[in-house]
Formats: sequence, structure tokens, C-alpha cells
Amino acid sequence: MPGLRLFEVFRFVVMEAPEEASLAAEHTDGAPPLPDHTTACCHGAAKMAILAYSLGKREINQHFTIRNAKLISFVLVVLLLVFHGVLRHYGGGDSCEWLLSTGRYLGENVWQPYGCMMHKYKSTEAKTCLADKRVAFVGDSRIRQLFYSFVKVIEPDRREDGNKHEDISFEDVESSVKVDFLWCPEANNSMKERLALWIQETSAKPDVVILGAATWSIKLHGGSSETLQQYKVNLTAIAVHLEKLAEHGEVYWILQDPVNEEALSENRKMITNQQLELYNEVAVSVLNGTKHNGRSGVKLVAASRQAALETITQSEDGLHLPESTRKVGAMLLMNSVCNKLLRPIDGSCCQTLPPLNFLQKLTACFFLGSAVIFGVLHVLGNNRHRRPVPADVESLEEKKPATAAVPLGLKAPFQALCRMGVIMGYFYLCDRADVFMKEHKFYTHSAFFIPLIYIFVLGLFYNENSKETKLLNREQTDEWKGWMQLVILIYHISGASAFVPVYMHVRVLVAAYLFQTGYGHFSFFWLKGDFGLYRVCQVLFRLNFLVLVLCVVMDRPYQFYYFVPLVTFWFVVIYGTMAMWPQILQKKANSSGMWHLAVLAKLLGLLLFICLFAFSQEFFESVFSVWPVSKLFELNGSVHEWWFRWKLDRFAVIHGMLFAFIYLVLQKRQVLSENKGELLLPPKISNLLLSLSIFSFVTYSIWASNCKTKTECNEMHPYISVVQILAFILIRNIPGYVRSIYSSFFAWFGKISLELFICQYHIWLAADTKGVLVLIPGNPSLNIIVSTFIFVCVAHEVSLITNDLAQVVIPKDVMALLRRLGFVGVLSLTVLLLSRGNQLTPGA
Repeated sequence: MPGLRLFEVFRFVVMEAPEEASLAAEHTDGAPPLPDHTTACCHGAAKMAILAYSLGKREINQHFTIRNAKLISFVLVVLLLVFHGVLRHYGGGDSCEWLLSTGRYLGENVWQPYGCMMHKYKSTEAKTCLADKRVAFVGDSRIRQLFYSFVKVIEPDRREDGNKHEDISFEDVESSVKVDFLWCPEANNSMKERLALWIQETSAKPDVVILGAATWSIKLHGGSSETLQQYKVNLTAIAVHLEKLAEHGEVYWILQDPVNEEALSENRKMITNQQLELYNEVAVSVLNGTKHNGRSGVKLVAASRQAALETITQSEDGLHLPESTRKVGAMLLMNSVCNKLLRPIDGSCCQTLPPLNFLQKLTACFFLGSAVIFGVLHVLGNNRHRRPVPADVESLEEKKPATAAVPLGLKAPFQALCRMGVIMGYFYLCDRADVFMKEHKFYTHSAFFIPLIYIFVLGLFYNENSKETKLLNREQTDEWKGWMQLVILIYHISGASAFVPVYMHVRVLVAAYLFQTGYGHFSFFWLKGDFGLYRVCQVLFRLNFLVLVLCVVMDRPYQFYYFVPLVTFWFVVIYGTMAMWPQILQKKANSSGMWHLAVLAKLLGLLLFICLFAFSQEFFESVFSVWPVSKLFELNGSVHEWWFRWKLDRFAVIHGMLFAFIYLVLQKRQVLSENKGELLLPPKISNLLLSLSIFSFVTYSIWASNCKTKTECNEMHPYISVVQILAFILIRNIPGYVRSIYSSFFAWFGKISLELFICQYHIWLAADTKGVLVLIPGNPSLNIIVSTFIFVCVAHEVSLITNDLAQVVIPKDVMALLRRLGFVGVLSLTVLLLSRGNQLTPGA
């Protein structure tokens, strides 16, 4: 047991403490120890604590390796699949039942159904769903309230101007939607006759029927037990007609909402919650009693009653619900009716497993074929040239091509593809198949800031001495990427984009990623001068492999994963800027200062290029809308999203390039002091820059806190984000002590930051980032721990797989690489032509 081993380590440290500690212990019996013994005691205790920390940390690392963590995560996934399968089989697995039966409020007005997400329908969506359909509401005044709320989804400006105790009609001419309210306050023969008439006259039969009644029966007859029995008899007779209507349409029975007994008028005092509960029990027993093959055609709506339990105290008359609760009821019905037709991504309730398209089937066959080949090779014992897992797998564009001492064998790539196939299966189960639950995000300050404090405490705890003390060294940039990525993850899962100050600070973090892109690539090309095709293909493969696979498996466009297109685009731009004639490297620039001016001229040209595209949105969109380039940048048939993302951080990359150029020139001229413990600059300049940096942070936070809208602040963001980035770099690097240490905790996450950012879309968040994945229902804290653990293990494994496949897919031989690029180009063009042909074919 690791715990026992740790105890043994601690006991060893105590028993084998330095001699000074033993000498100090001898003085505890008798006279006070001498001062030098006291010092020795403290010194020995300090040594003991350090040794205990080091050995304990080593013990933890020995047992809890990343390999063991991945095995645990795999077992957890299998157990969770079994758990959710059993839960659905025995506990009612239909998400429509979850939608209509139970839920809870997130905050005051956000309704969360159990286990699934409820889409908030807009007018255009409602009209599309209900086009050429007839919806009928039958019941009392509370059903009339629900009717108006439903109609307002279709026509938000609709007024509640109908006469009481009369039928009301609504029709939208544009979509041919008809919604009627039929006044029928009791479940009696009158209601039965209306239903019988619809069955006889098929032309007048509604597509959707919503009914409910009980309060008038209680009111007119004083809540007598005889009336309750008659209600049961009447409802039993009505249920026969409801089942027939449900054969060719949808029928919903609304269970009675509670009342606020204290606010009821005298003539309604007999309508008590106890009475309403008795009528609901009758309705449930009668309508569930009509089930055939375990399922009734009549759907009971109990969730709106649950919502009303928390808001009925806001009712003006104690009987009718406040408008916010009525909206919940209307959205419940809209989701139940429309989700299976429109399939909104953030409306997982009432959605079934979508059919696989051709590319998804082909990808599944490819992964299965790879698994079969791997199995055959494994059986045959082809284990030669087995490469050890690299200890430091880097991420993003700064990944260095791995140079394994031993070449990969035939088995290795198929093993990697087999692992990737299993991971993609998990992705599909999480965010496409109706296996795991999903819930809405809901922002609270505590949901964002408390986890933020936790991770920064951990990050500060795991600090180590850096191998080098140069400005923005590898360990420091990994640390930087790591903590920024963790902040962004917390930002996404907590829904903090709703809070503008947090949104603006996170926008600076995204700009900082792009700043590092410019800084890293410029530094590489300036120092190494490697403009070869192999290097370019390595970077592009590592950036895009996971996303391209997800585009096929999850059936999403490339632009959906916007950050990868963004860094890929800027890498190509940086490469083009540095590779074009004249190619200026540090070695060449050292011979003459004129070359430095030439580099600045190149950067100025790049700045003009950026300004040209940013000047006109129409020009920008016309350039990127040209086929086949448009396929890389379109989202929902438009490049507007690409324009927004590109424009928002358009200067971040060139800022990074310019900073790298200035820093490398100053470093070459030995202007900076980068030795361990030394200030980066002279004391006066250092103090001035540190003061300005802190002032910049405070000023920006005040400005962001006063932002009224995202649109207003985004206009300023491209021009001022670099100030915050430079301020952070100065604070982190000017003090020598701070520059010489780094957080190994953050650096570890920084090495897989790209994989973390992409994987979160489907296996940590849900519904394409609109919601949160729920693996452990009913326990949000445990759920976030388990889902995060699995998510991080998967991201790390994807990073290793990408590293393995990059060595196989990208050969160093130029001719072999050109042949593979030609094959990939022809294959991509064929797929694009086929997809374009399907779009142009009528009825496709």
C-alpha cells in the first residue's frame, strides 16, 4: 500500500535523522540546551523535513505513474459504461422521461432537467419545427397560461388578450402553425366529447395535444372524496381516447402545479396542495395503467410542477404561476416536440443516436482494421524495435521532432492507431451517443474562483529549480502555457464567459498563446535557419492530427476547433515571412547591422498585410470564401466566425515576433544579465519596469471590470493585450530568483496544452462545449474529479500517439515525403469534390 510505504519513509527519516537532531534530543531531559545545540536542532529538523518531502514525493511518483493513472482511467470508463447501461435499463433510460419528470433550478431562472440539456428555442426554430402543424391546449386557466407561454416562443410579442373562459386561437401564416386553446376546466364528458370528435374527424386532429384539469373540480365540489372518485372514472374513460390520439401524434397530460394556500382568495381556499396531490396520484395511476409493452402513449409532465414548487410563492393570486415558471413549462414541451426533429446541439433531451455518415463508417473500419493487424502482429511476436515512451512530449508548435535512437517497428504505428481508435470511441460515446448524461453550465463566482485558487496553490507547491535561467526558457514557457490552459479550462466549464471581466482577462490568455507562437517560431527560424519541408510537415501534423480525426469522427468542420486553424494559419504566415527572400538569420545579421533593418522591414510588411485584411470585413471574407480554401474556414456556411477570431488577436503574433527579435539582439549584445540570481536589467530600470508592469495589471483589471459589453471591450483588446503580456514577462523574468525557478505542476500541463484544449470539447465539456459531461450523476464534486482525471489521461495519451505517428507519417527523406504529400493532396481534393457534388445535387 502506498500509504504504508509513505509511513515507512517518514519513520526512516525520523530514525535516521542527522546527528545534530539526536544531540539536540538528548538535551530535552534536564537543563536547557546550549544555543549551538538549539541551532543544530532546528537545522537538523529542516534537513529532516526536506528529506521527508523528497523521499515522499519520490515514493508517490514511483507508485502513481502516468501509466498507472491511464490504467485506472480505462477501468473507470468501463465501469461507468456498465453503470450507465444498468441505470438506463432499470431506471428508465429515455431522456424524454427525464426531461418531463424531474429537474432542478440552477440559480433562479435556469431550469436543468435531470441528465440532459434543454435547448432554449427561438422564434425561427419554433416555426421550423411546428410548420404545418396544429397544437391544441385543453384545460383550465392554468393551461391557458401555458398556452400563452408556448405561443410567445413562436411570436414573442404576442399579448395575452383573449377572453377568459373561452376558446382562443393563434395562427402564424408564414409557417402555417396553428395553436388553439380550448376551454374545458374539468375532466368530464365535455372533454371526452372533444377528444372523440378529433378521432372521428381526422382532418381536424391536432398533431400535439396538451391537457390538464383538476382545480375546478375541487373548487366546484368542495374537494369531496366523491368528486375525486368521479374524476378517476372520467379520466379512465378519457384515457382511451388519449391513447388513440397518441397513435398518430403526441399527447401530454400536465400534472397539477402546487398552490400558495396563504395567497388564495376565499372562494379558492378549498384548493389545497393535499387535494392536488390526490388528483395527481389518480392521474398517474390511470394514465400509467394504459401502458402497452411498458410504455404509454400519453406523456405525463411532472417537471413543471417541480419548478413551480420553488416559485409558487411569487404567484400574485396563489393559483397562477409566475411568468418565469410558465416559460419553463413551455420550453419543456417545445424540447419534447422539437428536439428529435431539429436536433439542436445543446438540446440533448429526447434525442436518439444519430446515424453514422459514410466517413464515420469508413473511419471506424480503418481503426478496426488497424486493431486486427496489431493483434496479428502481436500474436506473431513482432516486438522488435520497441521504442521507449519519450519522457518529455511537447505540445503546440514548439514540439521538437523526436529522434528515437531505435527506429519504430512495424507493430508500433498499428498499436498507436489501435489506441487512437479506442480513444475516439470514448469521444463518440461521450458527445454523440446517448450514453452519458449532460447538463447545462451555470456561472457563479465561486465556481470559477475557488478552483482557480486550488490550482495556483498546487502550482506554487510543486516548484523546482530551472535548468537554465534565460528569459522565457523552455521550462518557463511550458509553465506559462500550463497555468493559462488550466485557467481556460476552468473558465469554460464554469461558464465564466457570461462575466465580462473574466472574459476579457481570458482573452488576454488566448492572445498570449498566439504571442508565444510568434515568439517561438521566429526564434527557431532566426537561430536555426531550418526552412526544410520536414520541419514544416512535422509542425503541421502535430498541430492538426487530433483535430482532423475529430472532424471526421465527430462530424464537425475544421473551423469548429478554431484555435488550431488560428495557430496553423499564423505558423504558415510566420514561415512565409521568414523564408521569403532574403532569408535573414542571426549569423548573417551579426556581420552587418543592415540586416537588422531588413528584418524590421519584413515585420513592417507583415503588419501592413494584417492591416489590409483587417480594414475591410467584406474583402477578408471574399478572400477566405474561395473554394476550396473556404472549407478550412467556414462554420455553418459562413467565414464570419473565422473573421471574428482572426481579427480579435490579429496583432498578437507579430508582437511575439518583434519581442523575440529585440530580445535575441539584446542577448547577443550581452545587454541582459541572465545568470542565476541576477536582475535581468540594472536595478533602477528593473524597479521602474516592475512598477509599470504592476500598474498595468491593476489598470487593466479596473478597465475590464467596467466593461459594459463584450463588443465594446473587444474593439480595444487587439491594441492593449500586448501590454499585459509584456507586463507578465517582465514580472516573471526581471527578478533573478523568480526566473531561476518554475512550477513543474504547471509545466507538465503545458506540455500537453494543445491536447487539453481540443479534448475538452467532447470528453470534459459536452454538447460541443455548450454543456458539461456528467459521468457521476447526483454528485457534481465527484463527477468533476472523475471526468477531469479521465480527460487529462486521455489528453496525455493523445499527445504520445501524435508523437509516435509523426515519426511514421513524416519521413525525413524528401522524395518519400513529397510522394505522401501528393497522395494526401489528391485524397483531400477527391473528398472535397465529392462533398461539393453532394451539396450541388438537388435534394441531396
